[in-house]
Amino acid sequence: MTTLITERLTLTPAALSDYDDLCALWADPAFIQHIFPDPLSREDVWFRLLRDIGHWEALGHGNWTIRLKDSGDYVGSVGVLDYHRVMEPAFDAPELGWGVHPRFQGKGLAFEALSAALAWCDDSLNAARTVCMISPDNTPSVALARRAGYAPYVETTYKGEAVTLFERTAA
Repeated sequence: MTTLITERLTLTPAALSDYDDLCALWADPAFIQHIFPDPLSREDVWFRLLRDIGHWEALGHGNWTIRLKDSGDYVGSVGVLDYHRVMEPAFDAPELGWGVHPRFQGKGLAFEALSAALAWCDDSLNAARTVCMISPDNTPSVALARRAGYAPYVETTYKGEAVTLFERTAA
């Protein structure tokens, strides 16, 4: 499994030791506002964490835990995903996903982590294209996707909610 190091961050594959940090993140209303209507229970977070660990085991990629290099503080996650989402159009390329704790937003950390994940995709996965899905109301994530080279390609719905699908060709 791959660890990525940037100027300020260490990205490690999701691990059981991330559970308490993930519970705090997914319970934060400011974090989940564009993802889920309600905070996740500790049980739901546990199942998500097991899914993330299994993703690495089965596919050799998945969610990385983002931590500050100097302090080890939990920042959030970024990942290269294949969730077999049931939607039209179906994803036909690796999906990138990210989330940063509200106290770390606006500091360029999400862009730094996403850039590292995309470089890994370009170099190690040899993915010609990646995709992501963002709620149109999530303007910070839309801006981050555009900054990272993503462009919208379709408006659709996922689980009854409006989403925009973005794509990026490899560097």
